[in-house]
Amino acid sequence: MMRVKCTIGYDGTRFNGFQIQPNMRTVQGEVERGLKRLHKGKEVKVFASGRTDAGVHAVGQVLHFDTDIYIPENRWPNALNSLLAEDVAIQSVAFVNDDFHARYHVRAKEYRYKISRSAIRNVFNRNYSYHYPYKLDYVKMREAIKFLIGTHDFTSFCSAKTDKEDRVRTLYDIEFYEEDDMLTFRFVGDGFLYNMVRILVGTLINAGRGALDPYQIPEILKAQDRSLCGKTAPGCGLYLWKVYYDN
Repeated sequence: MMRVKCTIGYDGTRFNGFQIQPNMRTVQGEVERGLKRLHKGKEVKVFASGRTDAGVHAVGQVLHFDTDIYIPENRWPNALNSLLAEDVAIQSVAFVNDDFHARYHVRAKEYRYKISRSAIRNVFNRNYSYHYPYKLDYVKMREAIKFLIGTHDFTSFCSAKTDKEDRVRTLYDIEFYEEDDMLTFRFVGDGFLYNMVRILVGTLINAGRGALDPYQIPEILKAQDRSLCGKTAPGCGLYLWKVYYDN
């Protein structure tokens, strides 16, 4: 048996998230279906760095699986992509040690969130960004970011559906930049709770529109109360950008 590590990208618009669900179209289901065809009907289970929700996209999701067939590394992407739908693609493949695990060996993840700032919504971007044309104070948003970077209990910034008891996470970097009419947030951390990035975005928007004083952020973190944060930004603007391992 050989362990294969894959970096994949997908357009999450027509997927009901990554994780397999009964009678639902999922990224995991699509990839496992392709692997089953490649393995002549044999079931092959994939393990990912983490789940993404319905409508959320990925540029650099990572997964692994075990196989008993040999295909050279450089031929794996084409071999598997030929069996996958057009909205998911294997970007690269590497053979790894048997003890590698796509989820448990993650050291950090990078997410990006895109907000369309055009006065009139661009219908071609509606599945790939959140349209928010209203005035934002970027200075206040940067002030709020200062209080979020570091190690904190992010209970206030996660959905009530979060099943993690330990909600302490470390955010290494948060930044945003604007190109043309697109505002992009970049979040890098050792891990993220359910809906955490989308709630962070909604809260930073609140700071930018004057509904939240940036200096309230420490109090919000301490309160561990989801109701004190901004709304959960739509999934369409979120991208799992990169997964970091030891190397």
